[in-house]
Amino acid sequence: MPDEKNSTILKAVTAYGKSLLSFIRRRVKTDADAEDILQDVWYQFSSVVNTGPIEQTGAWLYRVATNKITDKYRKRSETLLDDLFLDDEEGEDDEDTGFRAILLTEAKTPETEYMRNLFWDQLLLALDELPEEQKQVFIWHELDDIPFKVIAEQTGVNEQTLVSRKRYAVLHLRERLKQLYEEITQY
Repeated sequence: MPDEKNSTILKAVTAYGKSLLSFIRRRVKTDADAEDILQDVWYQFSSVVNTGPIEQTGAWLYRVATNKITDKYRKRSETLLDDLFLDDEEGEDDEDTGFRAILLTEAKTPETEYMRNLFWDQLLLALDELPEEQKQVFIWHELDDIPFKVIAEQTGVNEQTLVSRKRYAVLHLRERLKQLYEEITQY
């Protein structure tokens, strides 16, 4: 049995290793993050192989990788909701507070978990629609919590340009997530 398990894992690593790492690298900030996520995927795969065969190994691996990427971004971004759904001139109202309460609650009910997953899935899809410069600035500033000054030093791009790129990203994300926002706040 251990030889069969090792053979299954080795075949999966050989068949999907490089493409899975490329897939993850396109969605995270650093190569180190990509390698950490890939390691988590392989660890989870090796645990599941013990319980039984996986029918569609490739689909399973990419789904787990997507979930791990989503989990990485979830850990770092509670302030994201304020930035996405409150205009600068808008104050907090009951509806906005209710929305944040649903998504940021510590409660682990099936409903709140479903809404969180739905939100993050839609957010990641919307981020993929952005031009690469806007997407990167948004991810670095909001999800990785890197100050504009540091981003400017690392990239050589003017801080005001970075602020502008992030603003365009936020406007796109607001528009793109507006329907989901309305559905969740009517909950």
